[in-house]
Amino acid sequence: MFDSPLSASAYEVLDVAPDATAEEIKRAFRLRLRQTHPDAGGDASAFIQVQRAWELIGTPEGRAAYDRGHGFATASSTTTGEQDWSGWRAPAPRTDTRPKARAYGHPGGWRRERYLTLIREWAGRGVDLPDPYDPALVRTAPLEIRRLLADALAEEATASTVSDLGMGFTVWHDVATGADPADKLDHVVLSPSGLYGVMSEDFAEVVRFRRGEIIGRGVDGRAPVATLLARMRAIARAAKVRFGGAIIVLPDDDLDQAVTALGKVRGVPVVVVRRSALSMVLRQGVPGARDIGGNELFDVRTRLQHTVRFV
Repeated sequence: MFDSPLSASAYEVLDVAPDATAEEIKRAFRLRLRQTHPDAGGDASAFIQVQRAWELIGTPEGRAAYDRGHGFATASSTTTGEQDWSGWRAPAPRTDTRPKARAYGHPGGWRRERYLTLIREWAGRGVDLPDPYDPALVRTAPLEIRRLLADALAEEATASTVSDLGMGFTVWHDVATGADPADKLDHVVLSPSGLYGVMSEDFAEVVRFRRGEIIGRGVDGRAPVATLLARMRAIARAAKVRFGGAIIVLPDDDLDQAVTALGKVRGVPVVVVRRSALSMVLRQGVPGARDIGGNELFDVRTRLQHTVRFV
C-alpha cells in the first residue's frame, strides 16, 4: 500500500509533515480516523489506509524504520547501509534450479529504460544521480515518471509469479504490437488452461468497474481493458492465434476481492485479479476461456515463437 512509487506516504495519508512531532501525528491520526470512518460516511479503503499509516509511523521505532526505507530519514539520522531501496531496483537474476516456465523477453525492461532516461532528464543536465531509485527522489518526480517505475515493478512481479508455475507454461514479455513501443503487450502467457493476454498495472488505489472497464481516480481516464484487448488483437492477427481470455493483474491492495470477472468484453472473457491470485487463475483458467492442449498447444507456441517481436 505504501511501497508503490505512486502511493501516498504515511505522512500524506495522515495529513502531517514528515517532521511532525509524535503528538502531532497522534492528533492527526485520531482526526483522520473520525473523518474516514465508514459509520460516519467515510471511505472504507481510506479508513484502512489511515490505520496502516499509524502502524508504520505511530511508534518511534516504526517511524525510524519507515523513514529509512522511504527516503524521509535525514543524513544525520542514518548510517551507511541502513537505507534500503532494493525493492525498487531491477530484480537480481534468479539462481535457484527448480523448473521454471519458458520465458522470452525482458519484463519491465522498456519501462525501466524509459524511467531512467526521463528521471535524469527531469533532474537536469550535469546533475549527479548516484541512485535513481532513491525514494526521496522518486517521490518528487512527476506522475508520468513515477508511473513508469510503478508499471515496471508490476510487470516484474507478474513475471516472477508466472515463472514459478513450471515448464508447462510459456510466457513472452514486452511484446511489440505496433510501431510505438509504448503500445506493447506486457505478457502473453500460454498454458494448458488457455492462451492469455496479460496486462500488469498499479493504480495505487482500490479500483471500481463500469460496463466492462476499470475506473477510478488512479486510472486517470485510461481504458485498461479496451487497451489490452486491442493489443491482443494485433498479436492474434499477426500470429494467426486465438486468445482464450484477458487478464489484468493489480497489486492486492487495488482490489476488494481476489478475482473480479467482467464477463465477455468484445467476445473475450476478461478477469481482473490480485497479484496473489494470479497463479490460481492461470492454473484453473479464466471462466469461459477455451482450453488448449496436445497438438494445438504446440502449434500455438510455434506460431508465437515465429511471430513475436519485442520492444
